[in-house]
Amino acid sequence: MPIRLLSSEVSSQIAAGEVVERPASVVKELTENSLDAGATTISISVADAGRTLIEVADDGHGIPAGELELAAARHATSKLIQSDDLFHIQTLGFRGEALASIGSVSHMSITSRVESAKEGARLKVDGGIASKVEKIGAPVGTVVRVENLFYNVPARLKFLKTDTTERRAIDSLVTRYALAYPNVRFKITDGKQVTLQTAGDGDRRSILASLYGVEVAKQMLEVMATEENMTLTGFISPVSLTRSNRKEITFFINGRWVQEISLNSALLQAYHTLLMVGRYPLTALFLDMAPEDVDVNVHPTKAEVRFRAQDKVFSFVQRSVRKALLAYTPVPAVSPQLWGSRSVPSEPRTVGIDWSIGHDESVGGERLTVGSEEFGDSEEQRSAVSSQAVEGDRLSSAVNGQSSFAGVPLLRLIGQIGSTYIVAEGPDGLYLIDQHAAHERVLFEKLMAQRENKSIPSQSLLAPEIVTLPPQSSKILLEQLPFLNKFGFEVEEFGTNTFQVRSMPMLFAGGSPSMALKALVEDFEEDESPLQAEVEARLAARVCKRLAVKGGQALTSEEQKSLLNDLENCQSPRTCPHGRPTMIHLTVDMLERQFGRKGAR
Repeated sequence: MPIRLLSSEVSSQIAAGEVVERPASVVKELTENSLDAGATTISISVADAGRTLIEVADDGHGIPAGELELAAARHATSKLIQSDDLFHIQTLGFRGEALASIGSVSHMSITSRVESAKEGARLKVDGGIASKVEKIGAPVGTVVRVENLFYNVPARLKFLKTDTTERRAIDSLVTRYALAYPNVRFKITDGKQVTLQTAGDGDRRSILASLYGVEVAKQMLEVMATEENMTLTGFISPVSLTRSNRKEITFFINGRWVQEISLNSALLQAYHTLLMVGRYPLTALFLDMAPEDVDVNVHPTKAEVRFRAQDKVFSFVQRSVRKALLAYTPVPAVSPQLWGSRSVPSEPRTVGIDWSIGHDESVGGERLTVGSEEFGDSEEQRSAVSSQAVEGDRLSSAVNGQSSFAGVPLLRLIGQIGSTYIVAEGPDGLYLIDQHAAHERVLFEKLMAQRENKSIPSQSLLAPEIVTLPPQSSKILLEQLPFLNKFGFEVEEFGTNTFQVRSMPMLFAGGSPSMALKALVEDFEEDESPLQAEVEARLAARVCKRLAVKGGQALTSEEQKSLLNDLENCQSPRTCPHGRPTMIHLTVDMLERQFGRKGAR
C-alpha cells in the first residue's frame, strides 16, 4: 500500500490505546487532573466496572468556558510551555492527551466552572467529535462523565477482564492515591454502595486502617529518612506481615504513582534474609526529590521513570528501609538449654492479626529458627510444586479417590522434635512427619468425604465473629459466599466491607474464622478466574491449610497418636493437598550405611 497520513479518527484511537488501556486508566488520568487542579474532594462513581459509566467530580480550580473546547483537543495543556519544562515537571499530567484520548473512545462530557464565573459550561465529546460549549449552572470545580467506554472500539472492549478484576484495578488505584494525598477526601461509589471514603485529615495511618483494617494499620512501621535532596516517608510492614505477591508494594515519586523495577529491587534487598522465599512486604512509600533529577517522560502512561543517579536512589531507599526494619525488629534471645548455641525466640511475640495469608504461622506468630533454616514449610519445596496445573491434578486425584502415591504402614509413635515434626517407627525404618502438612491432608480428606456425602456438620459460634476486609477483598468474598455455605460456613454481610461469621464446620472447631476468610480471599485475588476448574477442592485445601496445626505447636502424646492414625487411613497420606510431602522415610538400610554397618558411607 502507498504511504499516507492517518485520519484523525485512527490516529486518535491509536493514541487512546496507549493512554486508555482499561477503565482504571480513565480513573487514573481524571484523578490526576483533579489533583493538579488543587482539589480537596474527589468523588468517583463507577457502573458496570467502568464499562458504562465513570464519573469523576472535584472541587478544584475548574476550566474557564473559553478554554473548555481546547482542553479536549490533543496536545493541549496548561502545564508546560517549552521543551525545557519537561525537565522540571511538578504536575501529574503534562502531555495534554488524556481528555482527548478518553473522548475518542467514549461519550464524554465535561462540566466545569471557575470561581470568578457566575455560571459553568459543558462540553460533550462523542467518539472524538466535540459539540458546542453550552452554559449551565454548576459548582466550582470540574465533573467529567465518561459513558460507554470503548463503544467504538469493540476489539478493545472484548479484551477487558471480568467485572471483579476491573473493579479491583480501580479500587487499588484510588486507594494508592488516597495514601499519597491524605489531605484530599476520596470517595468511590459503585452503584448505590460507597466502597471507599477517606476523611482527608492528613492522617495516613487512619487511611491504612480503612483500607486494610485496624490491626494491620497498627503493625505498619513508619519510615522517615532524608539525605541531601531526597526524602523518603511512608509505611512498611514488619517481617511478620507479608503477602504472597508484589501487588501491595506501592511507590510514589513526587506524588506520582510509579512501578519502577529498581525501587522494588531496593525494597526487597532491604528485606533480604528477613523474609521467607516467595513472601513480599506490604508497603506505601513516598520519595520526594528535585524534579530535574527524575525523568517522568519515558513511558506512555508515565508508570515508569528514569533517575539521573539511579545507584544513589537505590542505595538511599535500601538503607532507609533496612534501618527502619532493624529499629523495630527485636533480636531473638539465645536459649542454649534447648538448641545449644543455636538461637530461637525466647518468648513468642504477639503481633495481633497477621495480614499474611498463605504461609504457615506458628503459635504466637513466630517460627522456630535454627541457623538460617526454618522448622516448618520449605518455601523452595512449595514453590516447586505450586503451579496450578500440578496442584489441580493432585486435588482432582484426591477428590476422585485416586492416588499415585503409596500408603504408609502402621507406625509406632516415638516422639516430637522441635514442636514441628513427629518421629515414628515403621517396619521398614524411621519416619519423620511434618505435623502441619499431615494435619492438612487429614482435614482435607475428611472434609471432601463429608462434602461428597452432603453431610458437612456445622457448629454455631457462641458469639458471631466480625471480620473486616479491604474494599476489593470484600467484593470478591461477596461473590464467593455460595461456596462457603456449601462447606458449612455461615457468613453474612455486616456493614460496609464487614462480614459476620455465625457458624463453621465442626471439623474446624476451635479454628479462627477470620483466618479462614482471609485465606480464601487471597486465593481468589491471585486468580483472575478464581476456583473454576477445581472450585470445591481448591477451597477446601485452602481452608485446611490455614486451620491445620502449625509448626512450633506442641502436641500431647495422644494428639500425636491420633494424627498418625488418621494419616494412616488417608488415601494419599504422603503429600498435603498442595503437593508438599508430609513425611520423610529413612530406611533401615540407609541408617545402617550412615553408621558404617554396610560398607562406606
